[in-house]
Amino acid sequence: MSKTVVIGMSGGVDSSVAALLLKEQGYNVIGLFMQNWEETDENGCCTAEDDYADVRRVCSVLDIPYYTVNFAKEYMDRVFSYFLAEYKAGRTPNPDVLCNREIKFGPFLQEAKKLGADYIATGHYCKIAHVNGVHYLQKAKDQNKDQTYFLNQLSQAQLADVLFPLQDMEKPEIRKIALENGLATAKKKDSTGICFIGERNFRKFLSTYLPASKGKILDLSGKQVGEHYGLMYYTLGQRRGLDLGGIKGEEEQGRWFVVRKDLQNNVLYVSHGDEAPLYSKSCEVSSFNWIPTRPEQTEFVCKAKFRYRQPDQDVFVRIKPDGGLHITFAELQRAVTEGQYAVLYDGENCLGGGVIESAEY
Repeated sequence: MSKTVVIGMSGGVDSSVAALLLKEQGYNVIGLFMQNWEETDENGCCTAEDDYADVRRVCSVLDIPYYTVNFAKEYMDRVFSYFLAEYKAGRTPNPDVLCNREIKFGPFLQEAKKLGADYIATGHYCKIAHVNGVHYLQKAKDQNKDQTYFLNQLSQAQLADVLFPLQDMEKPEIRKIALENGLATAKKKDSTGICFIGERNFRKFLSTYLPASKGKILDLSGKQVGEHYGLMYYTLGQRRGLDLGGIKGEEEQGRWFVVRKDLQNNVLYVSHGDEAPLYSKSCEVSSFNWIPTRPEQTEFVCKAKFRYRQPDQDVFVRIKPDGGLHITFAELQRAVTEGQYAVLYDGENCLGGGVIESAEY
């Protein structure tokens, strides 16, 4: 009897092709669509409805059953409340990482088991290796699309029964397969940005949940060069949306960008042309999740990413007595941002990740 796989279907081309591949491999495939956010657009349409319509079309072509499940409450409690608290604290969180740990490999996994799943699957670009009951998260063949960064918080239990059908495939190949098999999502644009914000104006979206407090924009000499709309709207290294073009008496030295946020005094610090203040030599990391387990040695060298799609960086890691990490960079790093994740790698293996608490300049 063939094994049952419940696949998380988003209405995108990746999960559509992943479902097709699993069916071709002889699995009994069931599609499960997660609604994690309840909101309508300006026309009063639920924005998840279009995606679910695409899931229905694809499952119909593949001749597989499909279900929908509403995790909006869990998402609000476990992901969105943290997202707001971090922004309120002047940090820049990564909700996609939390969504994977708390929803896609949490309640989703439980729901899949209720449907009789032997395995769960997603359309993520990454590999998994199961060796003697130990589960290793590894980089995908398509390095440009590799998504291990977003899965850095998964536990051994969450990785135990997972299949990643796209692990050895590249994006153009995925689209080609979708077209050849008449899948409705073949030419659908990839979703970008934070899942629950979508294509909307971020500043407008955030202002409906957090009150903004305007304040001064100062350059590094302490001179006021403008006014900000609220510190939560800005992130380290940001160039756009500062409204500082053409300040009288300033020589044209390049663009302005954010170098620091002073939450206590509600001041945004910017630099003009000189990027040196953005470069740090090390960082402190908390809440580190080791994959598969914490190493025996407390000091070692490896590679790291401090944001998605960043090329691997050489680092020296020291595990502190409290379990936090001090990571020293072989080369100065630009815009290492509080609230984002530092993710470690040893060759193809993702060693896990933790939250960046501070950077040392």
